[in-house]
Amino acid sequence: MRSRMPYRLANSATESSRKDLGMGTTRGFGVDVGGSGIKGCLVDVQAGALDGERLRIPTPQPSTPDAVADVIAEIVDKFDWHGPVGVTLPCVVTGGTARTAANVDKGWIGTDAAALFAERLGRSRDEVLVLNDADAAGLAEMRYGAGVGRSGTVVLLTFGTGIGSAVFLDGKLVPNTELGHLEVDGHDAETRAAASVKDELDLSWEEWAARVTRYIRALEDLIWPDLIIAGGGVSKKAHKWLPLLDVRTEVVPATLKNDAGIVGAAIAVHERFVVD
Repeated sequence: MRSRMPYRLANSATESSRKDLGMGTTRGFGVDVGGSGIKGCLVDVQAGALDGERLRIPTPQPSTPDAVADVIAEIVDKFDWHGPVGVTLPCVVTGGTARTAANVDKGWIGTDAAALFAERLGRSRDEVLVLNDADAAGLAEMRYGAGVGRSGTVVLLTFGTGIGSAVFLDGKLVPNTELGHLEVDGHDAETRAAASVKDELDLSWEEWAARVTRYIRALEDLIWPDLIIAGGGVSKKAHKWLPLLDVRTEVVPATLKNDAGIVGAAIAVHERFVVD
């Protein structure tokens, strides 16, 4: 499913951006904004892996657009990166504008995030690509991780502060799905089965897995996936809870674990500018 967008470096791109985006480059930069932390790193987009140690800064509280933009600028500056930047948000994102705000400040709704980040980073709007966090993680997993070579309906679920989702049909992304907000037993699913709920209620793995099972069964009844990829920070301990699930779909842990959002964001913006 590896494809490239045509080479179209914006005329307003800086000279340093052009240097960073020399033909044949394999480096990109991704920032993953979450409800509790903002993480960024250089990415080897050919290998689908972080190029060095990521930097994580706690998400400001309140997580207003201006406050988050300041942290993103700090992270990018720490790496002395002058090229385009891919940024994920825990929001529905269309055309660079945030449309929802489930686990960040409600001030994000209607914010032109691409323009805001471009201004903070000293770049043109074309040099910043903003996308949904789960979609970015899914892109990385389908390209380099647990979804490689898998056809049919593949769903990535990120269990963290909330539950993010990315849906792929025969390798093609269906963007901005919000399956973590399915109503299950009268509740928004992520308020019952997010990883943060396990921590807040001090649930055992067995207790939490039962909640995840109930959620996935509701999801299965709607879209009948062929594969579910479990991502988010809790994927690092997949051996403690995946065997406890009682669902009909094959569920596997994310290969890139909690780095998938960074990698996916870097891939997405890199392919805006670079061809094979």
